[in-house]
Amino acid sequence: MKTKNMVSWFEIYVADLDRAKKFYETVLGKELNKMPVSEELGMEMWAFPWIDDAANAAGALVKSEMGQPSSSGTIIYFDSEDCSELDMVEEAGGKILLPKTPVEGFGHFCLISDTEGNTVGFFSS
Repeated sequence: MKTKNMVSWFEIYVADLDRAKKFYETVLGKELNKMPVSEELGMEMWAFPWIDDAANAAGALVKSEMGQPSSSGTIIYFDSEDCSELDMVEEAGGKILLPKTPVEGFGHFCLISDTEGNTVGFFSS
C-alpha cells in the first residue's frame, strides 16, 4: 500500500470567482482548470493543477451557496519555493498578513489574505 498524506482535497470558497481565479493564477503562476460539475449542485469550480498519484493534496476554488469566504476558518498552505509568492500578493490584490517566518527545523511559512478575504499560507521546506 502506498503511503499518503492525510489531506486528499481542499476547497477555497469565493464570492467573485473571476477575481479569485485571476488572483491565484497571478500569485501562483499557474493556470486553473474548469471542473465539470453537475448543474444540480449549483456550484462552479476551478481546480488548481494537480499530478495524478502525487503525494500532495489537490483542490479548487468554489463558488457555491454551501460555503462562503472566511478569514477565520481552516488555513490551506500551498507548497512554495522560499515563500517567493509574497512578491505577487499585493500586486494581485491581496494582503500580506505574516511575512516569511522561520519554523525551526522545518522551513519557512507566510500568511496572506486573498481577494475574497480567505487566509491562506505558503510553506517552503
